[in-house]
Amino acid sequence: MLPPSDPRRAARHSIPAGVWALGFVSLLMDISSEMVHALLPLFMVGTLGASALVVGLIEGLAEATALVVKVFSGALSDYLGKRKPLAVAGYALGALTKPLFALAPGMGWVLTARLLDRVGKGVRGAPRDALLTDITPPEIRGAAFGLRQSLDTVGAFVGPLLAVGLMLLWANDFRAVFWVAVVPGALAVLLLVLGVKEPERPVTERRTNPITRQNLKRLSPAYWGVVGVGAVFTLARFSEAFLVLRAEQTGMALALVPLVMVAMNVVYSATAYPFGWLSDRFGHRTLLAWGLVVLIVADLVLASSPHWLVVLAGVALWGVHMGMTQGLLATMVAATAPADLRGTAFGLFNLVSGAALLVASVLAGWLWDHWGASATFYAGAAFSALALLALHRRRPFA
Repeated sequence: MLPPSDPRRAARHSIPAGVWALGFVSLLMDISSEMVHALLPLFMVGTLGASALVVGLIEGLAEATALVVKVFSGALSDYLGKRKPLAVAGYALGALTKPLFALAPGMGWVLTARLLDRVGKGVRGAPRDALLTDITPPEIRGAAFGLRQSLDTVGAFVGPLLAVGLMLLWANDFRAVFWVAVVPGALAVLLLVLGVKEPERPVTERRTNPITRQNLKRLSPAYWGVVGVGAVFTLARFSEAFLVLRAEQTGMALALVPLVMVAMNVVYSATAYPFGWLSDRFGHRTLLAWGLVVLIVADLVLASSPHWLVVLAGVALWGVHMGMTQGLLATMVAATAPADLRGTAFGLFNLVSGAALLVASVLAGWLWDHWGASATFYAGAAFSALALLALHRRRPFA
């Protein structure tokens, strides 16, 4: 037990203002992005005539691009000793790509817009996470990552809610909704510029390229264990675009389909901070294992029936899984990486996860086209079970 006057006790109850600001930046950008993403699978399939395989390929390429770019942006932030400028550039690029979705005449434009949008996400992701780590005391990093993830996820359900309201108001006008998405994206960039101050980092030695054999040797086996587990997690959890397509099969009105993302993200937001708080007090491995169990159940529920109550239950369980695992994996990367290589560490983690996400999303789309929606979710459950087995057999972290 800590004595009442122990400064560590006070620190646990004092999350820095910069963490809150980064959380609200994420909230605004997620409102912007999710207004587009909650409708994009329906727009691609219904308006532009794409197949589920094409949707999976585009989503996989887009998300993998974001994760691969994080390697270079994270390493660059380590080299420069600066995180914020890269984060600002990434958020600005994300905001500037939103009009391309509204103007898209065909799948080529959609692919270009998605790739550029995810390049922006990749540029900002690792520097932002490293910046959050830099400004947060070690003993509350789990709570800080959980808080940022929770606020991010608030935006992820507010965005689809706005999309649903505007689709109902404007008679399913996808392009008009995409134009509105530009506004919160611009506000996110403004808040980051004005509301977050990067701490000074003293220069103690000559700058060198962080991605060298010598530097990579400084990344511990515990860190590489986290990378491996994160990759298997990503392989088990394909693009959420397939949740939207599954919801469409329930027969609900087109304008209401994005509510599936609202439901998932409400649960995700409500659980991210509590599980982040728990990760500061209990073993990471235990929470990861339970997160995989929840994902297995979610996949099996989604595979069992297209009835809207069943789909809603599966989506809610998917949200619980996200809340249990996403902030936790980021906390584990932060805990196992050297302070001067945090950006590089987050980038490499996301590079491996990006490759896994591309494979998972393409496979999910192929299964959907050839064997139906149930096969896609049964495969997800099988990969989750394999991940759980791998986690049980290997103990690279506490």
